[in-house]
Amino acid sequence: MEFWRGSVFYEIYMKSFQDSNSDGLGDFVGLTSRLDYLADLGVNGIWLTPFYPSPQVDNGYDVSDYCEINPDYGNMTDFREFMKAADERGIKVIIDLVLNHSSTEHVWFKESRKNKTNSKRDYYIWREKPNNWESFFGGSAWELDELTGEYYYHSFAKEQADLNWSNQAVREEIEQILAFWLNEGVAGFRLDVINNLTLVLEFPDNPLVDGEMEHVYDRNQQGLELALEDIASFCRKEREVFLVGEISSDKLPEIAKYSSEKMLDVTFNFNFGSVEQIDAKSVFTSLNEMETALNEGQWPTLFFGSHDMSRFLTRLADGNLSKTKLLAFLMLTAKGVPFIYYGEEVGLPDLPFSSVKEMRDIQGTNAYYQALKTGSNEEDALKIAIGKTRDKARGPMVFPDKRPFTLDEPWIKMASLKEEETLSMWQFYKTLLAFRKVHDFKEKEYAFLRLDGEILSYQRGEFLFLLHFGEGKVLYPLSGQKELVFGEADMLETGIRLGAYTGIALRVED
Repeated sequence: MEFWRGSVFYEIYMKSFQDSNSDGLGDFVGLTSRLDYLADLGVNGIWLTPFYPSPQVDNGYDVSDYCEINPDYGNMTDFREFMKAADERGIKVIIDLVLNHSSTEHVWFKESRKNKTNSKRDYYIWREKPNNWESFFGGSAWELDELTGEYYYHSFAKEQADLNWSNQAVREEIEQILAFWLNEGVAGFRLDVINNLTLVLEFPDNPLVDGEMEHVYDRNQQGLELALEDIASFCRKEREVFLVGEISSDKLPEIAKYSSEKMLDVTFNFNFGSVEQIDAKSVFTSLNEMETALNEGQWPTLFFGSHDMSRFLTRLADGNLSKTKLLAFLMLTAKGVPFIYYGEEVGLPDLPFSSVKEMRDIQGTNAYYQALKTGSNEEDALKIAIGKTRDKARGPMVFPDKRPFTLDEPWIKMASLKEEETLSMWQFYKTLLAFRKVHDFKEKEYAFLRLDGEILSYQRGEFLFLLHFGEGKVLYPLSGQKELVFGEADMLETGIRLGAYTGIALRVED
C-alpha cells in the first residue's frame, strides 16, 4: 500500500508557522523546533508552501530560483537539518512546486526578454498582439515588454510569466529541478495550478458569458495528460513519490481525470473543500460524486482549508466549535487523504481587516484598487478586497504552549484566540488522530454510505461512523451489538441518541 494512502498531511504556510530569529517571518529553524509538536499531534506528512527565492509578489508563488532557499527562511543547511529531523520522527515532507510560471526576476525570463533570438526566448510565451485572455487575478493576461515590443503571457500576476511547455528545453529544465529536490529527500510534490500548463497555441479569444470570461482555451488543453505522465514517470523512476495536483476548477470530472496510476496520485477536490456552506445532504452528495468520478483505486482528498481560502471555522461553522469539530471528524474518518491546514487544530479563525493597508495578498489589494477604478467608494472597495484576499487564512500560528510566533512584529497581523477553545480543539484533534493511527479503517473502502435526515453514516472496516449535522438531539435506531469507541452519545435499547453537530465511531460485529 502506498505510504500516502493512510497518511494525514499538515499544510504549513512558511511565513506564518514559527520565527526563530525575531524578524517576524517563519523559517526552517523555527519549523524544525516545532516538529515534536507535529509528531505529538499525530500527523504523518507535511506539505510546505514555496520557500524558494522570490520577490514575494504572490507570497512565494513567483519563484526566481527553483533550487535555492529564500534567505528569509534560512539556507540549504537549515533545510537539510529540517529534513533530517522530520525523517527521525517518521514525518514525510512534500513541497510545493510552481511549474506553470516563474517570476519575471528568474534568470530564464531575464534572458528571454533580451532579444527575440535569445536561446531562452521560447522558454516563455510571446506574441506581437494580445488576444482577450484575462489573468486569473483580473485584467489582461498579456503584458507589453518595451525592450522587444512584444507581449508575454501571464495567467496570474504580470510578475509571473507563464512557462512554455511546448518547448522541450523547458521540460528538461523542470526535470533537473525535480531531480534536485528528490535527491534532497522530499517524498513528493504539490503541483500548483498544474492544469494551466498547456494552452491552445493558436490563441483564439475566450468566450464571454454575461460579461464573465470562460477560460476555455487557457487551461485543460491537449497535451496536459502527456505532460503529467512524463512528470510522474520521471519522478517515480527509482522510488515511490507522492504527486498532488492543484487543478484550477471546482468541476469534479475535470479534477478527477488527472488522477490515475500514470499521472497524479490525487487531485484537490475543491468541489468538496472550498464550498461556502455545508450540510449533511451536500456532504453526502459530494462523497458519492467522488466515489463515482474517480478511477478505480484512486482516492479523493479531504480538506476544508488551505492558504487560498477562508478558514472553515469562520466560513462553514460560523465560529461554532462543535460544528468545526464535526467537520474535522468527517475529514479524518471519511475515505480519502486528509490535509489539515496549520492552525485548524487550535481553532484559528479568519483574520479581520479594517484597512487594505493591513493586507499583503496581491489578489486582495488588486481587487481593492480595481474596485476604486470602477467607481466604488473606499468602504465598498474594502468589502470587495476582504472577499478576495487570501490573507484571511495566512495569519501567524498560535500554539497551545503559548510560545509566541515571533519576538518581533509579525509580517501580518495575528488572530486572537480564547485559551479554553484552543485547548479544546487541540485535544480533540490529537485524540482523533491517535484513534485513526491505532485502527486500520483509514485504508478501507466504504462498506456503505448513507444519509438519513441530517445524519450521515458510513462504514469502513469494523467501524461505523455517524455524523449528525443538525441542531438539538436526535435518536438514531440501531440493531445488534455496538461499542462506542470514539465520541459521546447516549446508548439506548432502541438506538443511539446524538447531540447537535456530533460525530461518533462505533465498533460493529461481523
